[in-house]
Amino acid sequence: MDKNSFSLIVVPSNKGRFKTIALSEKKVKILAWIAAFLFIALIVFLIDYSTMNVTRQKYRKLFEESISLKGTLVKYKVSINKLELAIQDFENYSEKINVMAGIRSPRVLKAVGVGGGDRSIGQEVSSSNYLQDIGLIHADRISKKAKGIDKNLNTLVNFFEQQTKKLASTPTIWPVNGWLTSAFGKRTDPFTRKNAFHNGMDIAASFGSPIRATADGFISHVKSEKIGGNVVIISHGGGYTTVYCHLSKFKVKPGQKVKRGDVIGLIGQTGKSLGPHLHYEVRVNGTPADPYYHILEE
Repeated sequence: MDKNSFSLIVVPSNKGRFKTIALSEKKVKILAWIAAFLFIALIVFLIDYSTMNVTRQKYRKLFEESISLKGTLVKYKVSINKLELAIQDFENYSEKINVMAGIRSPRVLKAVGVGGGDRSIGQEVSSSNYLQDIGLIHADRISKKAKGIDKNLNTLVNFFEQQTKKLASTPTIWPVNGWLTSAFGKRTDPFTRKNAFHNGMDIAASFGSPIRATADGFISHVKSEKIGGNVVIISHGGGYTTVYCHLSKFKVKPGQKVKRGDVIGLIGQTGKSLGPHLHYEVRVNGTPADPYYHILEE
């Protein structure tokens, strides 16, 4: 037997004869290399399998997240559409208020971008980024609409605030409950019996009846004079001034703020007067105006 050979003895499990297999050193080395290669291949396979298993788990997780995100995206799109419809309704209502207020016409509203909307949206969006881009465009459009409506509503608020202040400072009620005895305009003076111009109107009422401010303002004068007797003058702003004459008693002081309906004095017969009554004047930018046409109540 070759000195550089190896013997492999195979002993059977029964009592049969054993076998001897002779292997040369070269064959042993080949078998050792094959075993080593198989062992390395097994290690590589196990590592690759473990890596693939981790990758599969990550993919499964990403797939589940993708499904969840798709559901969220659908809800987001539905919410965006509902919000867009709500803003459109609000926008239409804003247009209606604008027209009713006389601030803008529907044509002008369209011209400045308050209303309508871009119906060609999404035509230039690539197919790969369509869903993302269309969502951003919708959100941007809604944001611009909201800003436009906010600006328009601020204009409306300012307008109605100005209108409210203007209305509050405009004489609109009877200053006293009584009977109109002498109107604004030409008349015969009850003392001289000559033709004269009456700058206000005379309202007869019981002595001591309350006299009320006909609009918001502040008391500019509280005085006594020969013809008007006890006089109160109220400045209302916007060029409006009202004058109340022949009072028996003052209920206000100079500089005091008053609201429409506040009692400023009592009916009397002071000054040039034939009986208890109120001489009431409305002046616009210093010019006497017919008070009757500034009274809105019946």
